[in-house]
Amino acid sequence: MQSSLAFRIRVLATLLLLSLCALPAASAQETVSIDAHARTTPFPHFWEEMFGSGHAILSLREDYRDDLRSVKSVTDFRYVRFHGILDREVGSYNEDQHGNPVYNFAYVDEIYDGLLKNGVRPIVELSFMPTKLAFNPLDLHVFWYHPNVSPPKSWEAWDAYMTAFAQHLVDRYGIDEVSQWYFEVWNEPNIDFWGGIPRQGSYFELYAHTARDLKKVNSRLRVGGPATAAASWVPAFLDYVAKNHVPIDFVSSHGYADDTVENLFHTDENIPEDDRVCRAIEKVQDQIRASATPNLPLLWTEWNVQGLDDSRDTIFVGPGVANTIRQCDGHVSMMSFWTFSDVFEEGGPIAKPFEGNFGLIARGGIKKPSYYAFELLHQLGDERIPIRSQNAIATRAADGSLRVVAWNIVDPGTQGPTRTVRLVFSGLPSDAPVSIERVDSDHGNVLPKYRAMGSPIDPTPEQVKELNRETALGAPDQTHLNGGALNLTLTPNALVLVEVH
Repeated sequence: MQSSLAFRIRVLATLLLLSLCALPAASAQETVSIDAHARTTPFPHFWEEMFGSGHAILSLREDYRDDLRSVKSVTDFRYVRFHGILDREVGSYNEDQHGNPVYNFAYVDEIYDGLLKNGVRPIVELSFMPTKLAFNPLDLHVFWYHPNVSPPKSWEAWDAYMTAFAQHLVDRYGIDEVSQWYFEVWNEPNIDFWGGIPRQGSYFELYAHTARDLKKVNSRLRVGGPATAAASWVPAFLDYVAKNHVPIDFVSSHGYADDTVENLFHTDENIPEDDRVCRAIEKVQDQIRASATPNLPLLWTEWNVQGLDDSRDTIFVGPGVANTIRQCDGHVSMMSFWTFSDVFEEGGPIAKPFEGNFGLIARGGIKKPSYYAFELLHQLGDERIPIRSQNAIATRAADGSLRVVAWNIVDPGTQGPTRTVRLVFSGLPSDAPVSIERVDSDHGNVLPKYRAMGSPIDPTPEQVKELNRETALGAPDQTHLNGGALNLTLTPNALVLVEVH
């Protein structure tokens, strides 16, 4: 009798276990409590202050400026960074038949005039080497536009060039304007963008010359570096500038979600890709604090989410960015998403839309899900409300409303469940009005509509307008809290903005 009962208990336990395993994916649930009267912390929009873009000469194109205006309209970003303001194609440095320098800043002016006219200031990445000034005119990077990565043939000529460049900018735009720019010396000198030998020591010399040249023109000009890939060189760089009394106003570096752990941290830890950017930022911030200049601001001048399976064209970007904002808040002054547009030429002219490129707007002006995700995230308030969640951010806006963003991140190449999130508010009317906007598989997602159109390689302007019209977010859904709570259903990689009035 006892053995029969034990058998039946084991059978029931097995059936119960199987039934639990067979529960639908939508059973994943989280409750997030939000106190409307909780003490807040400042929440500057560090993720949308600055964007990256390809190389300088592209900014003269009308499609570049169209995309810039479009992204500006939904983020109000203030700075843009690009490579190559010193490149041969911009034409600011040449030499006459006797080897004397000839400066021509006509294209430089057109580039910066165009930015300022559209309400955006430059992060002046001082790169790459003008051909006539290069120690090795044939030291060309593999990028399609072949920038020269050589050191200068003469430090005296470089000093004179940098001084003339900075003085021209001050003369044209005024020191009150140019003092609000940032001058970043070179780009990723720790890898193949710099041909100096030894690589680190020669870059430090380049930085010292350049920083002193700029400060000689005006002490209010802001200069920094080392602009390294994969969060590298910062302790050695800060030690060098301190010991040699070299001017520095900010630290800059780069790190991407799909950079390897070995490159970012020099370990074999198992760090998820979704966590790597902010872990790298915290690492560099700790290095700054441990240096002789512990209060320098940190500018993360390149980053993006992981790029597997063309994920940067998909709705994954929204949760990826939101999760990065959650983690990086308080650890960085500005982050520059690479890039705002697919007007981009590192591998040559982009052959068709949606090849997994970095930008928020695809070739031809087609707005990606990432564009709409930034549009939602822009609406977050500037005071952060503390909550216990790794999948949401709660804020208070200047008008007193609460703005909450929630997401369901599912990494590229993996499967994940639909999740339900129950937002429970205290300190608000139990039936307060609510607005809801979302970017998910059915909202702001252009890829299915592009495929339904036949995936044209060269969409016509009319087709682009149609795609953008069909994916525009439209008016928010309106509802009310129910007993002070709101239930949200989040499909994989959904990003949802809730505004409680």
